[in-house]
Amino acid sequence: MTDPLFDDVKALLEKDFGDDRILKQISRACENNEVISNYERNYVKNLAEKHLRKKPEITKSAPSVEEKETIPDVVMPETPSIQKTQSFQLQSTRTVSTTPKNSKMLFGIGGGIALAIIIIVAVSFNGTSDVSPNVTTPIISSDSLSIQTDLSSYHEKDLISINGTSNISGSVNLSIENQNNELVWAEQISTRDNGNFSTLAIAGGIGWESSGDYTIKVDNGKETISNSFSFTV
Repeated sequence: MTDPLFDDVKALLEKDFGDDRILKQISRACENNEVISNYERNYVKNLAEKHLRKKPEITKSAPSVEEKETIPDVVMPETPSIQKTQSFQLQSTRTVSTTPKNSKMLFGIGGGIALAIIIIVAVSFNGTSDVSPNVTTPIISSDSLSIQTDLSSYHEKDLISINGTSNISGSVNLSIENQNNELVWAEQISTRDNGNFSTLAIAGGIGWESSGDYTIKVDNGKETISNSFSFTV
């Protein structure tokens, strides 16, 4: 059966109504049984109503084909779930990145000069003995754990060299508390093969507002011991 749309297109072309380019394209589509869009059908329908004074008999099968053809374009891709996953991963990453801030909270206080000094001193400590020959504070130790600082007193922005030994392999938790038992510095470091550990801290920052005796602690998961030093603002 001939599509009435094709008859209307031919009539419009013969009477020179409408856009020849569009009408010829629709005509070729009808001849080759190609899918004709709703826009093209409405275009022919409007011209036929205006110039041919009749409504084309448009079958419902063709629009249904058009709708089926456009269904894949209407289906939304499952990108929201991917974006949620990426958002969750980003949020997790940010959460992990903020975890060490308690252990490194003092490095932003000393300024750029103190940070440069820390890097230089840390490099010089690499591969050297854990016990400084200039240690003046007593070594507080038990059968399995010890801790000491290089000096017995410090001033603001001084470097504190901390070292000790643990007979339990893995890592130890270090912390410093002020005279009000408030945590002012904390860090978790791994022990070496021989059980020794060492690190550096800056005297000063949040919680270091007043002079007095400060307590340094070490915890290896089995026991905790502490030592003390004086701090002057």
